[in-house]
Amino acid sequence: MAQNESTPESAPENTPYWLKAHVKIQPIMEAAVLDFLVGVMGAGVEQAVDTDEPDLCLNVFLEEKSPGEQSRQDLQNKIERHLTELANIFQVKPPQISWDLLENQDWSSSWKVHFKPFAITPGLVIAPTWEKYTAEKGEEVIVMDPGMAFGTGHHATTSLSLDYIRQILSTNGKSSVLDVGTGTGILGMGAALFGATRVLGIDNDAEAVRVAIENVLLNNLSSTMEVALTPLQEIEERFSLVVANIIHDVLITMNSDFNKLLEKNGSLVLSGILHGEQEQNILKLFEKSGFTLEGRAQQEEWAALHLRKTA
Repeated sequence: MAQNESTPESAPENTPYWLKAHVKIQPIMEAAVLDFLVGVMGAGVEQAVDTDEPDLCLNVFLEEKSPGEQSRQDLQNKIERHLTELANIFQVKPPQISWDLLENQDWSSSWKVHFKPFAITPGLVIAPTWEKYTAEKGEEVIVMDPGMAFGTGHHATTSLSLDYIRQILSTNGKSSVLDVGTGTGILGMGAALFGATRVLGIDNDAEAVRVAIENVLLNNLSSTMEVALTPLQEIEERFSLVVANIIHDVLITMNSDFNKLLEKNGSLVLSGILHGEQEQNILKLFEKSGFTLEGRAQQEEWAALHLRKTA
């Protein structure tokens, strides 16, 4: 489990402060860890460069505006628990985490210099709220703060998923889309901007749902996209496209749900899968349950699959 190498000293109650975590993880966990820390928790993250260790070393900065000993401990426990669960899923050694309490200062402003508008996939740009970005012809823009967006936007699994969403909706724009494990809502919003007529994003993390709803409102997409905590098993609606950027072990358990929720000849886009054995496991299972492979893509060690429901 996570190792607390140091404990932050007490801070005055109700005084804003910053927590710094020094995190050592296996490199294979990088994308999943950053998606959680930056995309959901709103943390600032930098990679430590003053080490020759094989582990990936991250410095993580989190602001708590309503501090207290218990809330600080709850925050630490949540992060340590999630990162330990990820290590179990990836079947690697547990992370090492040490904590420090920093004097309050405007860390948030210093982070802004690192986040500029970028094209996550052809025709879709992610831009922070403080950067005025004018879309070029044929371009759509999603506006997000870095604490909300940039944990997912730069990663292979997100761009792979959006590439397939764009391709599928370009030939069938009048589509209803289910975004499973929506996180910050980036895939669902991309689908809405690429022409989907109805998007439902679901997540089992209340904080992720809150962030996704804020992002949808910020981008004036609430008439197309809804975000909810509704469990996957309780959804009765059928969709023409289901997308899930989730880790391999969870995708395996959702096989029958995806089959039930997809229309005949509907498309399923799966990512969050490691290239190789995990990719083959997913493909074998879903082909047995009535899906055919329409396309596969790879970026770095990550893979994405486009499947079609044919049975």
